[in-house]
Amino acid sequence: MGKVKVRLRPIVQRINLPTVLKTAFLPGDSIERLFIATQVGEIFYIGNGEVRTFLDIRSRILKLGTNGGYDERGLLGLAFHPRFNYNGLFYLHYSVAGTQGPGALPEPYAPNPCDTNTLNLKWTNRDTLFDHIDTVEEWIFQPNGQPQKRRTLLNLRRPFSNHNGVNSLNFSPETGKLVLTTGDGGSGYDPFNLSQNDMEIAGKIIEIDVGRNTSIHNPSVVTRFSELSVPIQETLTVIAKGVRNIPGISYQRYNNQFIKYVGNVGQDLVESIFSFVQIKPIPVTQLTGQSSSFQLEAGNPRPLEQEGFINFGWRGWEGDLPTSIIRNCTSNQDVNEKIFAYYNEVIETSVSQIHPLTSYYHQDHRPDKFSGTELTGVQAYMGNGIPDLTGSVVFIDFARKDESQTPVRGALAYTRARIDGKPNDYSIIETNYNSGTQSAYYVSLGTNLNQTRLYLGAYGSTKVTDYNQGTVFEIVQ
Repeated sequence: MGKVKVRLRPIVQRINLPTVLKTAFLPGDSIERLFIATQVGEIFYIGNGEVRTFLDIRSRILKLGTNGGYDERGLLGLAFHPRFNYNGLFYLHYSVAGTQGPGALPEPYAPNPCDTNTLNLKWTNRDTLFDHIDTVEEWIFQPNGQPQKRRTLLNLRRPFSNHNGVNSLNFSPETGKLVLTTGDGGSGYDPFNLSQNDMEIAGKIIEIDVGRNTSIHNPSVVTRFSELSVPIQETLTVIAKGVRNIPGISYQRYNNQFIKYVGNVGQDLVESIFSFVQIKPIPVTQLTGQSSSFQLEAGNPRPLEQEGFINFGWRGWEGDLPTSIIRNCTSNQDVNEKIFAYYNEVIETSVSQIHPLTSYYHQDHRPDKFSGTELTGVQAYMGNGIPDLTGSVVFIDFARKDESQTPVRGALAYTRARIDGKPNDYSIIETNYNSGTQSAYYVSLGTNLNQTRLYLGAYGSTKVTDYNQGTVFEIVQ
């Protein structure tokens, strides 16, 4: 794979931080329109060459940026029903106003392999020690042109403010179900190991059958699958665990199958893009013991079969590397010491975890690579407008660690899934856009319905409270 050069064509400028970019046909409309969701709670669409407001839920979003301006909460997910053009149904994932709590731990977490107590923390007093509540809702676009909430699908209590997922709602073209990609709950290093615990909702990829048990309107606020009522459990299946944080899921049709692409945001060393085809989702009723198709083992429900259950390996593994603590070397300040954080978990998950399709690193001095900070978008591209990218998977990083580059720029790159399923390298995509003296953090990546167009969201600041610094581009040849 060689370097590819593209142009960034501005579509919308001076908007708030864009978290979701995707297209849809409004009911009764024949034009595929670009929809843009912002972190603060606005949803716009492009109509007849101008930006129009589709929905404004800023009053429903908790106050953002209270701790220095940076925030990972807000309006995080938007998905349109596959029949949105006919039924008007769409879905939102956001952090609810008025739900701010003190957090699950009194101070930042750091694992210490010499102190086993730090490796076995439990999330206690969940009803009071949490950061906020996220909700997943179903809305409808009414004949009068006004969207209205219909019902709540899930209410999730989150331990910390970060790792809530972004671009977190997408419909699977394979199953027709709504897919929720949620992070591990936040802080750093997954203090309570929620991502590997089958009963925890955090750190999972979940499918929701929105056409089943539609009379449920006010679900309880929960953190575990077992706390959900059985009718809600019956709507849920789990695809994967071992998630740290995910900027959505992308599907690519290949020979009557779908390749699934998922990016797992790294801790300190590496950002990883995974690809997989075969999955065997496990019904939540089977996990919780509400289904007859499981056996009891020492009083605990255990699935009879877990072949195909995807495990990304976190928290023992950060991509393809054992999760490490980085310390400065006392004898040489120019190098770092890396110590395994969770040796036992590395061993336990070494067989079950899948390996990344490609990875890029926080420190990489090779001339044809870049040093990244945070993976913020992964999308398959099937168009012919940029021939060198046809059939590839494109991804973005929040900000390149290039000290010579001022102001800061994000990174754009691509890779391809291999037929033999082995890992692949990646290549940088060069852009021509010059934002002058303003930084351009790459915060979101989207496509149209048939994946023939690519959209990039950039922001001029790391702070959500620095308003109106966003630009949405189309990536073109």
